[in-house]
Amino acid sequence: MITLTPETLAPPGRSRRRRKAAELEVRTRAVGDRLAAISSRPAGTALEELGVTHKGLTQQEAARRLHRLGPNVVAQQRVPHWTLQLVTSFRNPFIVVLACLAVVMYISDPDDPGVLILTTMVLVSGLLRFWQEYRSGRSARALTALVSTTTAVRRRPSRHAVPVTAEVPLDDVVPGDIVHLAAGDLVPADLRLLTAKDLMVSQAALSGESLPVAKADTREGADGQSETTDPVEANNLCLMGTSVTSGTGAGVVVATGSDTYFGSMAGSLSGERPETSFDVGVRKVSFLLIRFMLVMVPVVFAINGLTKHNWTEAFMFAVAVAVGLTPEMLPMVVTTNLARGAVAMARHKVVVKKLNAIQNLGAMDVLCTDKTGTLTEDRIVLDRCLDVHGREDDEVLQYAYLNSHFQTGLRNLLDKAVIDHVHEAEEIVVDAAFTKVDEVPFDFERRRMSVVLARTALTDRPGDGQHILISKGAAEEILARCIGMRDGSRTVALTDELRRQVTRICEENNKQGLRVLAVATRTFPGGRDTYGVEDESELTLVGFLAFLDPPKRDAAAALRGLADKGIAVKVVTGDNELVAARVCADVGIDVGEVVTGSQIDALDDARLRECVARHTVFAKVNPLQKARIVRAVQADGHTVGFLGDGINDAAALRESDVGISVDTAVDIAKESADIILLEKDMTVLERGVLQGRTTFGNTIKYIKMTASSNFGNVFSVLVASAFIPFQPMLAIQLLVQNLAYDISQLATPWDRMDPEYLRKPRTWDPRGIGRFMLLIGPTSSIFDMTTFLLMWHVFGADSTAHQTLFQSGWFVEGLLSQTLIVHMIRTRKIPFIQSRASLPVLFMTAAVMAFGVFLPFSPLASSVGMQALPLGYFPWLIATLLAYCALTQLVKTWYVRRFDAWL
Repeated sequence: MITLTPETLAPPGRSRRRRKAAELEVRTRAVGDRLAAISSRPAGTALEELGVTHKGLTQQEAARRLHRLGPNVVAQQRVPHWTLQLVTSFRNPFIVVLACLAVVMYISDPDDPGVLILTTMVLVSGLLRFWQEYRSGRSARALTALVSTTTAVRRRPSRHAVPVTAEVPLDDVVPGDIVHLAAGDLVPADLRLLTAKDLMVSQAALSGESLPVAKADTREGADGQSETTDPVEANNLCLMGTSVTSGTGAGVVVATGSDTYFGSMAGSLSGERPETSFDVGVRKVSFLLIRFMLVMVPVVFAINGLTKHNWTEAFMFAVAVAVGLTPEMLPMVVTTNLARGAVAMARHKVVVKKLNAIQNLGAMDVLCTDKTGTLTEDRIVLDRCLDVHGREDDEVLQYAYLNSHFQTGLRNLLDKAVIDHVHEAEEIVVDAAFTKVDEVPFDFERRRMSVVLARTALTDRPGDGQHILISKGAAEEILARCIGMRDGSRTVALTDELRRQVTRICEENNKQGLRVLAVATRTFPGGRDTYGVEDESELTLVGFLAFLDPPKRDAAAALRGLADKGIAVKVVTGDNELVAARVCADVGIDVGEVVTGSQIDALDDARLRECVARHTVFAKVNPLQKARIVRAVQADGHTVGFLGDGINDAAALRESDVGISVDTAVDIAKESADIILLEKDMTVLERGVLQGRTTFGNTIKYIKMTASSNFGNVFSVLVASAFIPFQPMLAIQLLVQNLAYDISQLATPWDRMDPEYLRKPRTWDPRGIGRFMLLIGPTSSIFDMTTFLLMWHVFGADSTAHQTLFQSGWFVEGLLSQTLIVHMIRTRKIPFIQSRASLPVLFMTAAVMAFGVFLPFSPLASSVGMQALPLGYFPWLIATLLAYCALTQLVKTWYVRRFDAWL
């Protein structure tokens, strides 16, 4: 067994986030150990340690404890003020570069139109991102609502006063308070039970188990229950975050707020959010392009200064080149892409809290999901009714229905499932043929309940006037009271051999993940008015009822859809391994060996990575183990999504690259998530994945387009600057060309993606982008140079006197070829023939190309240093562009085959 400490979990050199996760894990374990110790001791000991009696605290003492220990609230991530969100929206390397260049240009020449252009780009990019995330965050917060705000607490106005039960705010509950629980109540803090009657508590939010669990008090002076290391499994503890489904109870508060088991897990919400694959990818690509800029700009500056002998002009030209190399529209294009994706997903009832999560969803190649409510319907149904031989038998259903229908005591989810099954199947059971005589209520010691019925006088069937006792409960309890069993139409003695056979049937169904109850009867020929527990003897076993939380009808299809799109699904649940295996098998998951939480605890990080790579289903895992599983999958280079809705999912939701929850989830899960589904439907996820991949694909399109064309343009500038006696293009011309080209790409978020692209997860590949830029960029430079030769030798622009003609000719060819590259590399197919861009992209590129041709002839030509081009130039231009398209297609095809890459 590995001893877990912050040092062993996060050795020196690990990130601060990993060390914090390790410290959180150690703290949660310490809280769990403390609660387990409280559970193992008599209740009187807990009262004595807390300095309280069964009468409860006085109002004065409660106020003192509240002042000393603080309110009963759990630490949560505070939503930053809108001003901080605004500042954060401008924290982008390209925005910083553009802002610096704008400052430099303003200092050099305050009247330079480039200053206004760059300032506009910076403001639009940052403000668009701020508004979208602020609006999404506000929508997500509107989904959060508290279920209950008060709880019943026993307190005394003064030391000698009679205790009274009053409703107090949840925040005001303190250790030592005596809390009363009833059906529908949220457990306000960690409680050690003092009394309990038929108390059933839903712990699904903490443990993932579908069925409520029975809770019982261990009375003062008792030895306590058997020790457990998991406070969730302790039957005399009720933990914050759980809820009462039936029964009543009272308990003393042993921990509040951040000291509770729930509160120790909520620590994962504070502090800096883990860096996702999107964040890493954007950062790497950004600095790749910035490094190119830092290399190229000084070279351009030096060559121009040395050859033209005008260092001021060379400096301004270098600044223009820096702007040309900077994909200044990247923040705007990314944000527009993400905002459009958020709007599209909102139409499918999905709220996007963090815009980056959309692309992470598209890049996701592993989905870790909880079982309850995601793969299953989160409700209990009667799956089968079996006779003593394990065969389906309607008679068993009829007896079970009569028991559930006529009982007036604790009607739980299993009784409801029996009644619903009969009604849904429209099976006829004649209730009017029976009248109720008496009832032996359920209790947690017997774990069974019985009703006694008499046939009415309306029937002439044999046996009228007899009373029949129908008992239903835990299989082992019922079998212990049976002396016979129903075998078809006859009753036979229940021998030891037959008892072993029917026990085996029960065990086989348990191994299939089913909850099994037994049904038995006893006939009283004479009948009497009252019956008791002693009459639940000499029973005849009728058969068994098997229950489960059924898989969703569309779960299997949704999982197949995700698998077809390259997403592996791993099930991570707090439920037991038998139930998990059964549900996973029903929805088509290859279960293999189920790994349990205790096995995970025995593994270090390296061995856990190997484990999660080999296995698919993880059961009986606690919240911290879920987070460890997510980190282990990420450590293997995967982009991980986590789908969950419980308190026990919060840490894993936050650790994942994209956390997904639902609007019915607990508050802490919604706060931890990046995406909230308004419908608990995995098919919505599939649509979200496609939207994410479309968004990601369009973003990558822009980066590759602008990086390759800008690099090609600057490469051409370098060549021209070395051999041409004047500036091949003015700084203002470079800025206008760059702005026009960027405008042509603003429609990229509305482009369609090839269906083949959407079939696999896509991730950032900075090396591939750099390789693409170095290959495609110089391809365009070839035709820039042919244009230089054309203008120099054919049209006589071979001197400083004709530099305006030279610059105008290259401006038009450069802009048109840069704009055409939008269509050339938006797809790996042949553009315009096999794959056509969307209408907005076609319109925008056509408009920019028309602008480029018109500008030298317009009244603005002289203000940007241009002149009208001779008509003979345009046939050469068309030939140049056609040749450029053909060569680019050949190079692109070679690139795809050589590097097995997708554009």
